[in-house]
Amino acid sequence: MKKSNKSIIKYIPDFLDYCEIEKGLSSNTQENYDRYLERFTSWLKITHKEDLLPHELTSGDIWDYRLYLSRKYKHKGTNLKKITQNYYLIALRALLGYFTDKDIVSLPADKIKLPKDARAEKTIKFLNLEQIERLLLAPDTKTKTGLRDRAILETLFSTGLRVAELVSLNRDQFANIENKQELELSIIGKGDWPRTVYFSERALSWLKKSLETRKDNSKALFINYRGRNLFSRLTRRSVERVVKQYAIKAGVPIFTTPHTLRHSMATDLLTQGVDLRTVQEFLGHKSILTTQIYTHVTSKRLRDIHRKFHSGKKLKE
Repeated sequence: MKKSNKSIIKYIPDFLDYCEIEKGLSSNTQENYDRYLERFTSWLKITHKEDLLPHELTSGDIWDYRLYLSRKYKHKGTNLKKITQNYYLIALRALLGYFTDKDIVSLPADKIKLPKDARAEKTIKFLNLEQIERLLLAPDTKTKTGLRDRAILETLFSTGLRVAELVSLNRDQFANIENKQELELSIIGKGDWPRTVYFSERALSWLKKSLETRKDNSKALFINYRGRNLFSRLTRRSVERVVKQYAIKAGVPIFTTPHTLRHSMATDLLTQGVDLRTVQEFLGHKSILTTQIYTHVTSKRLRDIHRKFHSGKKLKE
């Protein structure tokens, strides 16, 4: 192990390269780490520690940073939830793990403890079918922008795609959908491992209508129709704005995001009786533990089944 004369801040680009090349993390994870570490960089500058070296970081610094996240840093005018604070700490812990892996003297990663009750704050927010229908009907499909947006919403609910997966889709993947009622498409999802996603007849119908209006040469499935970036691939932020726009128009809960539609798709499947393992495959979760966040649905279904089939009503008094 060696002490480095290079500041922690200057190591962050190297750490992100390490995440991609050596750890094989997805581009989405890398972007999240970059964003969360920007906050740590800002805190170092605020506290005049921008030149802090890896071996100079102390447990006291970690404590002060945690207090900053908990009490002083505001996001959109409110304090960060504990689960969100965890994301910032996980990114910092990953950076410390990088130092250890590169034999650079630093604070051990396990010195950053995560609150055990933070996960309890995380609740799954989803829409019921009536709300989903209102959202899907919100775009004005008499315009090509409205057709595109309807296709986006239908695709998100039909497939359970993550927004990063959605914007990476290309037109050539849908070259032969004219006579198809359903489509199975293999994609590279989170963690760079393949999975199959399924497009319903309804989603394909709107994709066909949207593609029929296209006169451009862009290879992207969903493109921008306005501004300086005309015909460029839609970004994740753009899709998030699209969903938010129609959520407001449709009068559905303001928490609605592209990920809400993913949760809604999973919740609907479980409500219809699909088992948790199958939903895991649909969503592309590598571990069943991730899919278990939907136990709010399976627990209710088990309770209803118990009441229906094992209530004891057939027993004699």
